[in-house]
Amino acid sequence: EVQPVVSGGGSVQAGGSLRLSCIFSGFTEYYSDMAWFRQFPENKCDLVSSITPDGVTAYADSVKDRFTISQDNAKNTIYLQMNDLKPEDTAVYFCAARDCRGGHCLTPGCNWGQGTQVTVSS
Repeated sequence: EVQPVVSGGGSVQAGGSLRLSCIFSGFTEYYSDMAWFRQFPENKCDLVSSITPDGVTAYADSVKDRFTISQDNAKNTIYLQMNDLKPEDTAVYFCAARDCRGGHCLTPGCNWGQGTQVTVSS
């Protein structure tokens, strides 16, 4: 089973920036888009952002205008540039493929790989 390699997390103060990377080499299954998720201490898993192979992006309202998703298709890698971080962004961040055929997205969400911890202090 392919497991993504997620990196770039860390501890920053509010207003700081981090850049996350997700390498998903060897993943050959169909996917509609690649997405970033984050899991909070109470195990709630939220969709943060997504990007299609053609580069169409989407963001949760809570991160819009602060986070930017991008990709390098040649490297099977997606990125999440996070600026103006806030304490409420503290979570474990995961990447996952989504299959959205049929209008409902199937995805492992916060259960694909190890994720990376992001901690933002006030």
